[in-house]
Amino acid sequence: MNFNLTILGTGSAIPSFGRFSSAQVLHTHEKSFLIDCADGTQFQLRKYNVKTNRMNHWFISHLHGDHCFGLISVISTLGMLHHTGDIFVHAHPDLHPVLQAQLNYFCKDLPFQVHFEGFNPLKNTVIYEDRSLSVSTIPLVHSMPTCGFLFKEKEGQPHLNRELLDFYKVGIEDIKHLKEGADFTTEDGIVVPNSRFVTPPTPPKSYAYCSDTAYTERIVPIIEGVDVLFHESTFGESEAFRTKETLHSTAKQAATIAQLAQVKQLIIGHYSARYATLDHLLQEAQSVFPNTLLSYDGMKHEW
Repeated sequence: MNFNLTILGTGSAIPSFGRFSSAQVLHTHEKSFLIDCADGTQFQLRKYNVKTNRMNHWFISHLHGDHCFGLISVISTLGMLHHTGDIFVHAHPDLHPVLQAQLNYFCKDLPFQVHFEGFNPLKNTVIYEDRSLSVSTIPLVHSMPTCGFLFKEKEGQPHLNRELLDFYKVGIEDIKHLKEGADFTTEDGIVVPNSRFVTPPTPPKSYAYCSDTAYTERIVPIIEGVDVLFHESTFGESEAFRTKETLHSTAKQAATIAQLAQVKQLIIGHYSARYATLDHLLQEAQSVFPNTLLSYDGMKHEW
Protein backbone atom coordinates (compact mmCIF):
# COMPACT_ATOMS: atom_id res chain seq x y z
CA MET A 1 0.00 0.00 0.00
CA ASN A 2 1.37 3.39 -0.99
CA PHE A 3 2.21 6.19 1.43
CA ASN A 4 0.87 9.60 0.38
CA LEU A 5 2.27 12.65 2.16
CA THR A 6 0.84 16.16 1.96
CA ILE A 7 2.98 18.89 3.52
CA LEU A 8 0.75 21.75 4.68
CA GLY A 9 3.39 24.00 6.22
CA THR A 10 7.15 24.33 5.79
CA GLY A 11 7.92 27.44 7.83
CA SER A 12 9.22 27.65 11.38
CA ALA A 13 7.88 29.73 14.28
CA ILE A 14 7.28 32.90 12.24
CA PRO A 15 5.28 32.28 9.02
CA SER A 16 6.72 34.19 6.08
CA PHE A 17 7.15 34.22 2.31
CA GLY A 18 3.93 32.23 1.87
CA ARG A 19 5.07 29.45 4.18
CA PHE A 20 2.74 28.29 6.95
CA SER A 21 4.14 26.62 10.06
CA SER A 22 4.39 22.87 10.65
CA ALA A 23 1.61 20.47 9.67
CA GLN A 24 1.51 17.35 7.51
CA VAL A 25 -0.94 14.60 6.63
CA LEU A 26 0.17 11.05 5.86
CA HIS A 27 -2.40 8.83 4.13
CA THR A 28 -2.04 5.06 3.87
CA HIS A 29 -4.21 1.96 4.27
CA GLU A 30 -7.42 4.02 3.98
CA LYS A 31 -6.46 6.18 6.99
CA SER A 32 -5.02 9.67 7.34
CA PHE A 33 -2.71 10.79 10.13
CA LEU A 34 -2.21 14.45 11.05
CA ILE A 35 1.36 15.24 12.07
CA ASP A 36 1.65 18.52 13.99
CA CYS A 37 -0.97 21.21 13.71
CA ALA A 38 0.22 24.81 13.52
CA ASP A 39 -1.98 27.87 13.37
CA GLY A 40 -3.60 27.99 9.93
CA THR A 41 -3.74 24.23 9.43
CA GLN A 42 -7.50 24.37 8.90
CA PHE A 43 -6.99 26.73 5.93
CA GLN A 44 -4.29 24.51 4.43
CA LEU A 45 -6.43 21.39 4.76
CA ARG A 46 -9.16 23.09 2.76
CA LYS A 47 -6.80 24.76 0.28
CA TYR A 48 -5.11 21.49 -0.67
CA ASN A 49 -8.30 19.40 -0.63
CA VAL A 50 -7.13 17.02 2.09
CA LYS A 51 -9.84 14.55 3.02
CA THR A 52 -10.44 14.54 6.76
CA ASN A 53 -13.16 11.89 7.11
CA ARG A 54 -10.61 9.22 8.09
CA MET A 55 -8.17 11.60 9.82
CA ASN A 56 -8.73 10.38 13.37
CA HIS A 57 -5.24 10.08 14.89
CA TRP A 58 -3.20 13.26 15.36
CA PHE A 59 0.43 13.30 16.48
CA ILE A 60 1.97 16.39 18.11
CA SER A 61 5.77 16.44 18.31
CA HIS A 62 6.02 19.08 21.06
CA LEU A 63 4.18 21.96 22.63
CA HIS A 64 5.68 24.95 20.85
CA GLY A 65 2.94 27.03 19.26
CA ASP A 66 4.09 26.55 15.68
CA HIS A 67 3.31 22.85 16.10
CA CYS A 68 0.04 22.86 18.05
CA PHE A 69 -1.74 26.26 17.97
CA GLY A 70 -4.04 25.02 15.19
CA LEU A 71 -5.60 22.16 17.15
CA ILE A 72 -8.68 23.91 18.52
CA SER A 73 -9.47 25.58 15.18
CA VAL A 74 -9.25 22.30 13.23
CA ILE A 75 -11.39 20.53 15.82
CA SER A 76 -13.97 23.34 15.69
CA THR A 77 -14.04 23.29 11.89
CA LEU A 78 -14.51 19.51 11.80
CA GLY A 79 -17.40 19.92 14.20
CA MET A 80 -19.08 22.37 11.83
CA LEU A 81 -18.46 19.93 8.97
CA HIS A 82 -20.27 17.21 10.96
CA HIS A 83 -17.24 14.98 11.22
CA THR A 84 -18.38 11.89 13.14
CA GLY A 85 -15.29 9.81 13.91
CA ASP A 86 -13.68 10.35 17.30
CA ILE A 87 -10.33 12.20 17.36
CA PHE A 88 -7.32 10.79 19.22
CA VAL A 89 -4.64 13.37 20.03
CA HIS A 90 -1.24 11.80 20.78
CA ALA A 91 0.95 14.32 22.59
CA HIS A 92 2.89 15.23 25.69
CA PRO A 93 0.49 14.93 28.69
CA ASP A 94 0.79 18.67 29.40
CA LEU A 95 -1.37 19.35 26.34
CA HIS A 96 -4.42 17.67 27.87
CA PRO A 97 -5.53 20.34 30.39
CA VAL A 98 -4.73 23.19 28.00
CA LEU A 99 -6.74 21.81 25.08
CA GLN A 100 -9.50 20.46 27.30
CA ALA A 101 -10.14 23.95 28.65
CA GLN A 102 -10.49 25.25 25.08
CA LEU A 103 -12.80 22.38 24.17
CA ASN A 104 -14.98 23.05 27.18
CA TYR A 105 -15.32 26.73 26.27
CA PHE A 106 -15.45 26.72 22.46
CA CYS A 107 -16.56 23.23 21.42
CA LYS A 108 -19.33 22.08 23.75
CA ASP A 109 -21.52 20.32 21.17
CA LEU A 110 -19.12 18.40 18.95
CA PRO A 111 -20.57 15.42 17.05
CA PHE A 112 -17.49 13.42 18.08
CA GLN A 113 -15.30 13.00 21.13
CA VAL A 114 -11.68 14.09 21.54
CA HIS A 115 -9.49 11.57 23.35
CA PHE A 116 -6.01 12.32 24.69
CA GLU A 117 -3.23 9.74 24.43
CA GLY A 118 -0.23 10.96 26.39
CA PHE A 119 3.30 9.66 25.87
CA ASN A 120 6.84 10.35 27.03
CA PRO A 121 8.65 12.06 24.11
CA LEU A 122 12.03 11.19 25.62
CA LYS A 123 11.51 7.46 25.09
CA ASN A 124 11.48 5.45 21.87
CA THR A 125 8.26 3.50 22.12
CA VAL A 126 5.23 2.45 20.05
CA ILE A 127 2.33 4.84 20.68
CA TYR A 128 -0.13 3.65 18.01
CA GLU A 129 -0.71 0.34 16.28
CA ASP A 130 -3.31 -1.22 14.02
CA ARG A 131 -3.29 -4.30 11.80
CA SER A 132 -1.34 -2.51 9.04
CA LEU A 133 0.86 0.09 10.70
CA SER A 134 2.71 1.13 13.82
CA VAL A 135 3.80 4.59 14.96
CA SER A 136 6.70 4.99 17.36
CA THR A 137 8.39 8.02 18.90
CA ILE A 138 11.85 9.28 17.94
CA PRO A 139 13.37 11.20 20.89
CA LEU A 140 14.86 14.48 19.66
CA VAL A 141 17.00 17.26 21.17
CA HIS A 142 15.20 20.55 21.52
CA SER A 143 14.46 23.28 24.08
CA MET A 144 11.54 21.28 25.49
CA PRO A 145 10.57 17.57 25.41
CA THR A 146 10.23 16.78 21.72
CA CYS A 147 10.00 13.72 19.53
CA GLY A 148 9.61 12.76 15.93
CA PHE A 149 7.44 9.92 14.65
CA LEU A 150 8.27 6.76 12.74
CA PHE A 151 5.41 5.38 10.67
CA LYS A 152 6.19 1.80 9.76
CA GLU A 153 4.09 -0.56 7.71
CA LYS A 154 3.81 -4.13 8.95
CA GLU A 155 5.14 -6.88 6.73
CA GLY A 156 2.44 -8.33 4.49
CA GLN A 157 1.70 -11.83 3.31
CA PRO A 158 3.98 -13.53 0.76
CA HIS A 159 2.85 -13.44 -2.86
CA LEU A 160 1.43 -16.61 -4.38
CA ASN A 161 1.76 -17.78 -7.98
CA ARG A 162 -1.85 -17.90 -9.12
CA GLU A 163 -1.12 -19.97 -12.24
CA LEU A 164 0.53 -22.73 -10.20
CA LEU A 165 -2.28 -22.66 -7.64
CA ASP A 166 -4.79 -23.22 -10.43
CA PHE A 167 -2.61 -25.84 -12.13
CA TYR A 168 -2.34 -27.96 -8.99
CA LYS A 169 -5.91 -27.15 -7.89
CA VAL A 170 -4.68 -25.97 -4.49
CA GLY A 171 -7.50 -25.64 -1.97
CA ILE A 172 -8.10 -22.87 0.58
CA GLU A 173 -6.63 -24.81 3.49
CA ASP A 174 -3.49 -25.67 1.54
CA ILE A 175 -3.09 -22.02 0.48
CA LYS A 176 -3.06 -21.11 4.16
CA HIS A 177 -0.33 -23.69 4.78
CA LEU A 178 1.69 -22.38 1.82
CA LYS A 179 1.59 -18.88 3.32
CA GLU A 180 2.93 -20.36 6.54
CA GLY A 181 5.89 -21.91 4.70
CA ALA A 182 4.72 -25.49 4.12
CA ASP A 183 5.29 -27.47 0.93
CA PHE A 184 2.35 -28.73 -1.11
CA THR A 185 1.60 -32.43 -1.61
CA THR A 186 -0.53 -33.46 -4.59
CA GLU A 187 -3.15 -36.19 -4.50
CA ASP A 188 -0.52 -38.47 -6.10
CA GLY A 189 1.87 -37.86 -3.22
CA ILE A 190 4.22 -35.60 -5.17
CA VAL A 191 5.76 -32.89 -2.97
CA VAL A 192 6.00 -29.49 -4.64
CA PRO A 193 8.41 -27.14 -2.80
CA ASN A 194 6.97 -24.06 -1.21
CA SER A 195 9.46 -21.91 -3.10
CA ARG A 196 7.70 -22.70 -6.38
CA PHE A 197 4.47 -21.14 -5.15
CA VAL A 198 5.68 -18.30 -2.96
CA THR A 199 7.71 -15.14 -3.47
CA PRO A 200 8.64 -12.75 -0.64
CA PRO A 201 6.11 -10.10 0.42
CA THR A 202 6.43 -6.52 -0.78
CA PRO A 203 8.93 -4.72 1.49
CA PRO A 204 7.07 -2.67 4.13
CA LYS A 205 7.14 1.10 3.66
CA SER A 206 8.15 3.67 6.23
CA TYR A 207 8.26 7.40 6.97
CA ALA A 208 10.23 9.26 9.65
CA TYR A 209 9.31 12.80 10.71
CA CYS A 210 11.96 14.71 12.67
CA SER A 211 11.16 18.30 13.62
CA ASP A 212 12.36 20.20 15.70
CA THR A 213 15.81 19.04 16.76
CA ALA A 214 19.46 19.86 17.08
CA TYR A 215 21.85 17.55 15.30
CA THR A 216 21.86 14.19 17.08
CA GLU A 217 23.17 10.86 15.83
CA ARG A 218 21.19 9.05 18.52
CA ILE A 219 18.25 8.87 16.15
CA VAL A 220 20.21 7.04 13.44
CA PRO A 221 19.49 3.48 14.69
CA ILE A 222 15.76 4.27 14.96
CA ILE A 223 15.35 5.67 11.44
CA GLU A 224 17.92 3.48 9.69
CA GLY A 225 16.86 2.50 6.18
CA VAL A 226 13.52 4.34 6.11
CA ASP A 227 12.05 5.10 2.72
CA VAL A 228 11.53 8.81 3.37
CA LEU A 229 12.94 11.03 6.12
CA PHE A 230 11.61 14.51 6.79
CA HIS A 231 14.22 16.36 8.81
CA GLU A 232 14.05 19.98 9.88
CA SER A 233 16.53 22.29 8.17
CA THR A 234 15.94 25.63 9.80
CA PHE A 235 19.30 27.19 8.89
CA GLY A 236 21.93 27.30 6.18
CA GLU A 237 25.60 26.90 6.96
CA SER A 238 26.14 30.66 7.22
CA GLU A 239 23.87 30.63 10.31
CA ALA A 240 25.14 27.32 11.70
CA PHE A 241 26.24 29.09 14.89
CA ARG A 242 22.54 29.61 15.73
CA THR A 243 21.84 25.89 15.98
CA LYS A 244 23.49 25.69 19.39
CA GLU A 245 21.36 28.43 20.93
CA THR A 246 18.08 27.42 19.26
CA LEU A 247 18.61 23.63 19.15
CA HIS A 248 17.69 23.42 15.49
CA SER A 249 19.57 21.94 12.51
CA THR A 250 21.12 23.09 9.27
CA ALA A 251 20.24 21.54 5.93
CA LYS A 252 23.72 20.02 5.78
CA GLN A 253 23.29 18.44 9.21
CA ALA A 254 19.96 16.96 8.13
CA ALA A 255 21.68 15.48 5.09
CA THR A 256 24.42 14.01 7.29
CA ILE A 257 21.79 12.23 9.37
CA ALA A 258 20.17 10.90 6.19
CA GLN A 259 23.53 9.63 4.98
CA LEU A 260 24.42 7.97 8.29
CA ALA A 261 21.00 6.32 8.52
CA GLN A 262 21.16 5.20 4.86
CA VAL A 263 17.64 6.41 4.20
CA LYS A 264 16.32 6.26 0.66
CA GLN A 265 15.14 9.87 0.40
CA LEU A 266 15.40 13.07 2.44
CA ILE A 267 12.88 15.91 2.50
CA ILE A 268 13.97 19.11 4.23
CA GLY A 269 11.71 21.81 5.72
CA HIS A 270 10.92 24.02 8.75
CA TYR A 271 12.76 26.96 7.21
CA SER A 272 13.80 30.08 9.06
CA ALA A 273 11.75 33.20 8.27
CA ARG A 274 14.99 34.97 7.29
CA TYR A 275 15.14 33.11 3.94
CA ALA A 276 13.13 34.44 1.01
CA THR A 277 14.66 31.81 -1.28
CA LEU A 278 15.76 28.31 -0.36
CA ASP A 279 18.00 27.08 -3.17
CA HIS A 280 21.11 27.37 -1.01
CA LEU A 281 19.59 25.01 1.58
CA LEU A 282 18.90 22.41 -1.09
CA GLN A 283 22.42 22.75 -2.51
CA GLU A 284 24.01 22.39 0.92
CA ALA A 285 21.97 19.27 1.67
CA GLN A 286 22.56 17.70 -1.74
CA SER A 287 26.32 18.18 -1.37
CA VAL A 288 26.12 15.49 1.33
CA PHE A 289 23.00 13.53 0.38
CA PRO A 290 22.08 13.94 -3.30
CA ASN A 291 18.60 12.40 -3.03
CA THR A 292 17.20 15.41 -1.16
CA LEU A 293 13.95 17.23 -1.92
CA LEU A 294 13.06 20.77 -0.91
CA SER A 295 9.59 20.77 0.64
CA TYR A 296 7.03 23.51 -0.05
CA ASP A 297 3.53 24.22 1.18
CA GLY A 298 1.09 21.96 -0.63
CA MET A 299 3.76 19.48 -1.68
CA LYS A 300 2.43 15.97 -2.29
CA HIS A 301 4.81 13.03 -2.28
CA GLU A 302 3.98 9.37 -2.88
CA TRP A 303 6.02 6.20 -2.51
